[in-house]
Amino acid sequence: MQAGERVADPAEQHGVSAESIYDWLRQASGETIHLVLEYNKLKRENEELKRLIGELTLDMHQQKKSR
Repeated sequence: MQAGERVADPAEQHGVSAESIYDWLRQASGETIHLVLEYNKLKRENEELKRLIGELTLDMHQQKKSR
């Protein structure tokens, strides 16, 4: 589908109902939202793990210096 195109046009071209296209669009937008939320969650977890690695690395260096 092109921007501004009526749903009925591609529906007729491909032999499906306009309602089917609307259903597919709703499903696709729901999946997109789910993927964005999952991506953001993983990004936060990754940042937290990097922070922890940095802290542990500093602790290790401090322990080596104090020996």
